Amino acid sequence: MSDKRLAVLNNHLSQIEELIPFKDKTNPAVSKSDIGWQLDHVLKVINGVCGILEKTKPSKYKKDFNLTRTVLFTIGYFPRGKAKAPKIVSSPEVVSTEALDTQLEDAKTHLQNIKPLHNHAFFMHHIFGSLSKAKTLRFLEIHTEHHLKIVRDILKQ
Repeated sequence: MSDKRLAVLNNHLSQIEELIPFKDKTNPAVSKSDIGWQLDHVLKVINGVCGILEKTKPSKYKKDFNLTRTVLFTIGYFPRGKAKAPKIVSSPEVVSTEALDTQLEDAKTHLQNIKPLHNHAFFMHHIFGSLSKAKTLRFLEIHTEHHLKIVRDILKQ
């Protein structure tokens, strides 16, 4: 299962790479943020979450039940405008191409690094609770697709 999720995330990274030239495009009817903000945010989340996953001690993982997580991860969808990005993964008002390129390369490396991790490597999410490696990959998959949909809607104008 992890290999499938990693393949999806690597595909998402390829899409992000293709979207970087459109980073300054906006559509206020869709989002207050431009495409660069969306891409920067997604890359910050991937890099931050993977970095935490790499450092956790699998022996400390505690499985928990979270109804919100169960529902949203099952349908594979996050509703728009319902959550605010934590400060640590918020993007600056102006996002440079160089910053996106660097973060993209870091994300590719992180995805390679988490592949061999123990299944009980985990990430503690402020809404979804304790996420095992598989659930963390599912979160990253849904979160990234959520922002890529916003980007596609911005480009539709």
